[in-house]
Amino acid sequence: MAQSRIQIAKADIVRYFNALPAHVLKLREIQAIVSEQRAFWRLAQNMTASQFIGFLKTHSKLTELTFPFPQRPETVYVWGDVPLYIVLLQLKKGLHFSHYTAMRMLGLTEQSPQAIYLTDERKTVHSPNRDPLSQSEIDQAFSRPPRISVNCAEHAGKTIYLLNGADTDHLGVVNFEAHDEEGQEIAVRLTNLERTLIDITVRPVYAGGVFEVAKAFELAKERVSVNKLVAMLRKLDFAYPYHQAIGYYLERAGYKDSQLDLIRRRPVQHDFYLAHDMGKTRYEESWRLHVPDGF
Repeated sequence: MAQSRIQIAKADIVRYFNALPAHVLKLREIQAIVSEQRAFWRLAQNMTASQFIGFLKTHSKLTELTFPFPQRPETVYVWGDVPLYIVLLQLKKGLHFSHYTAMRMLGLTEQSPQAIYLTDERKTVHSPNRDPLSQSEIDQAFSRPPRISVNCAEHAGKTIYLLNGADTDHLGVVNFEAHDEEGQEIAVRLTNLERTLIDITVRPVYAGGVFEVAKAFELAKERVSVNKLVAMLRKLDFAYPYHQAIGYYLERAGYKDSQLDLIRRRPVQHDFYLAHDMGKTRYEESWRLHVPDGF
């Protein structure tokens, strides 16, 4: 039986894909490749990108991965053996790892989380003036359970969360050489030490809870720059006084007085809460902070 044109071109196609700098592709990128290389590979004029992909899935090392996020499913095409964490960063432009995943990669937890957290910063319109919060508004907000994203997908035994983050111009997001669960070295984008500590203070529900957050502050003690952390807090300009929770975590972990003073300089105008919906609490007078009873 005579070979089809794509079968004749297979060796050249494989060579081309092997030489690509990125081995994780979106449909539009494969469509562009087919368009650009059609004449050189002498592909039939009526061959579509979908037919091209179908051939490579059957006759080469191209695999299709779909992540069924409720907000918008994401599909990528992977050439060869690519670590999952590298694949995930290619789902959308500008993604980075955050919260519990950043904690693990930075050595801020002794656990092996089964959830993976990715953040997608969204452009937002900032109001030039913000009304000051009242104590009753803070009390009411933190008496309720925390909002938890439902934009997650199951894959390879992991729950992958694709979080919508506020636009911070990727403050504290860095390129980093980490290791995955198999010990393979991977180059990733993630929040740095200081930004991670801030993020998990704000959203302990994405970090294994307040005990894990407290442990992260302990493990970061010899590496974190409290100066840098405070500067980031100023830029992030949260409505809620999260610096009171951060000060408490720093003090609990035994940071130096000189480091604590950097946080104490910030105004303390309201009582605050370590987390949402804590049930029975005790009050830490020095930080005007409610924390879980027995914590």
